Amino acid sequence: MKRILAATALVAFTLANKTYAQQTMQSLKYPDTQKGNVVDDYFGTKINDPYQWLENDTAAEVNAWVDEQNKLTQNYLSQIPFRDKIKLRLTEIWNYPKYSSPFKEGDYYYFSKNDGLQNQSVMYRQKGMSGELELFLDPNKLSTDGTASLASLTFSKDHKFCAVGIAQSGSDWNEIFVMDVSTKQKTTDVIKWVKFSGATWYKNGFYYSRYDEPTKGKEFSNANEFMKIYYHELGKSQQEDKLIYEDRAHPLRYFNASVTEDERYLFINVSEGTSGSETLVRDLTQPNAKFITMFKGFDNNYNVVDNIGDKILALTDFGAPRYRLVLVDPLNPESKNWKDIIPQGTDLLEGASTCGGKLFATYLKDASTRLYSYDMNGQNKKEITLPGIGTASGISGKKEDKEAFYTFTSFTNPGEIYRYELSTGKSELFRKTEVKFNANDFETKQVFYPSKDGTKIPMFIMHKKGLKLDGNNPTLLYAYGGFNISLTPSFSVSRIMFLENGGVYAIANLRGGGEYGEDWHKAGMLEKKQNVFDDFIAAAEFLIKEKYTSSSKLAINGGSNGGLLVGACMTQRPELFKVALPAVGVLDMLKYHKFTIGWGWAVEYGSSDKKEQFDYLIKYSPLHNVKAAVNYPATMIMTADHDDRVVPAHSFKFAAELQSKQLPTGNPILIRIDKKAGHGAGKPTTKLIEDATDMYSFIFWNLDVKL
Repeated sequence: MKRILAATALVAFTLANKTYAQQTMQSLKYPDTQKGNVVDDYFGTKINDPYQWLENDTAAEVNAWVDEQNKLTQNYLSQIPFRDKIKLRLTEIWNYPKYSSPFKEGDYYYFSKNDGLQNQSVMYRQKGMSGELELFLDPNKLSTDGTASLASLTFSKDHKFCAVGIAQSGSDWNEIFVMDVSTKQKTTDVIKWVKFSGATWYKNGFYYSRYDEPTKGKEFSNANEFMKIYYHELGKSQQEDKLIYEDRAHPLRYFNASVTEDERYLFINVSEGTSGSETLVRDLTQPNAKFITMFKGFDNNYNVVDNIGDKILALTDFGAPRYRLVLVDPLNPESKNWKDIIPQGTDLLEGASTCGGKLFATYLKDASTRLYSYDMNGQNKKEITLPGIGTASGISGKKEDKEAFYTFTSFTNPGEIYRYELSTGKSELFRKTEVKFNANDFETKQVFYPSKDGTKIPMFIMHKKGLKLDGNNPTLLYAYGGFNISLTPSFSVSRIMFLENGGVYAIANLRGGGEYGEDWHKAGMLEKKQNVFDDFIAAAEFLIKEKYTSSSKLAINGGSNGGLLVGACMTQRPELFKVALPAVGVLDMLKYHKFTIGWGWAVEYGSSDKKEQFDYLIKYSPLHNVKAAVNYPATMIMTADHDDRVVPAHSFKFAAELQSKQLPTGNPILIRIDKKAGHGAGKPTTKLIEDATDMYSFIFWNLDVKL
């Protein structure tokens, strides 16, 4: 009896403590956020922008605001009793070796490896497949805190040099240095202010894209204009680099150079944003040859794959929304002269590559990979059998290669690397990754649910086997829905931790993505963007209707364009979700194009500079649709101070607006601002674990899950 009474008392004490903590955490005192009197006029419509001052991310008053918000957020998170337990489990399962596929350069095979908890993966090499392993490049030694990351690595044709692109603190800005491959020592070559570009080698140097040096103090916020392509000759200073291409008439265009393996053709891919491209070509065998337009932009997408002699292989959606591979004569590039090598099929032709005289194609069928090999003329099609439903990287390599490698992963498979023998077409397991969890404990299913207009939307649902459909399961719904990006099966350590604790994880393949080709993408662009939000809301309603969960147990998460998705849906249907986590989101749809490279997204979203596009942007812009006296979901906005892709001002302003209008007795509204971090690429392991710890602690606590 004493034991029962003691146990009852302990439970009562624990529940009382939790209730007290919840009450303390619920009655948050948000930092005072100054309101300005800025009013913008959009075609006669006056829009208040009281938090415009938060756009100046380097100002002292903004930094003070950031510190106050972070203090509030960390104080809240520190009171969650199981936060340390979550971090401990995440650290435990994160600690496993992670490998990349090997690739061959000269006599050496190169690959990256992370021992488990290293902040950055390390590049190794070995001479032949059985040679002694040696360290080639360790990015962890480029900074004291692991925030310097490897952004690109390309080798000269003679394998004597490699160009190394490094990003600092997650910024899109890269600095390129050159290494002597034999000695592993740096040369004197240093290239600065590179963005969205690696080094493309040609003879004794390389091409690269860059912007002019930005205004000091505005490196991470000012609009980037007038991208240029230069050629750098080894041993010379950057000031001596030769300007290869610029377009003074079009400041808002991207330019990227590529060279065929035989160094015959130089291509420049031109784009005005994230959709649609133009291709220029120069025959490098002809002295003083000029660039000619091979593919005219910008209504379609073109991607040069390789050349076969004087002809060009290219992947395009021209006349084929699910893509096709064509052979083009650059001297007669009109579409009537193209030859179909792989015509459009029923499924999406996601990618094409060449290796060892073979052609390889990657298809998506309902967001899962299919891999095929062909002769170079598109004949003799053979499927490369994959281990199951998942994602495989396409095979690629050089013309003289005898073998290639590809990877396979799924929701419960952390990764397998296969060696493919080109002469026989046989695959064999090369390396398998092991993680400390039991994959057999979980199951994944794919469902198709109706959106608002009846369109069938695919969704993956993961959970423990034997799940009880009683509407009481903590559920996290994730999606992206934009920029022609496909969400395919992938492994996530933090997701495993969520599933282990009874969570249901759902990934919806919304319109706007690339899962079914360009028609699917266009159905979620521009004036049709509301389709994406409707698809996501319908996913939530499906999960509730089928009793996976309920509104009180449902969290939503997305990053970047997915952050916009979460912001739009939580403001349109606040009662549908209990927790919302918009990460590095595009949240001010009226001004996004005025920062860094935001102008490049206008082809996807539209621009408030145009009346007809302003009219639909204002209807869903998260920042401009926050209403007073509404109880919004428990929200933790996640961003970073070095994010120069989606500048943190989006998140700052959205947080300030939500905090000012949230019901005093409503759910918490927090913002977590990571220091020395960017949009996500290259983030060190320590920060990844901290991010996941705080995110899942916030989710479990506000879904009232007992860990």
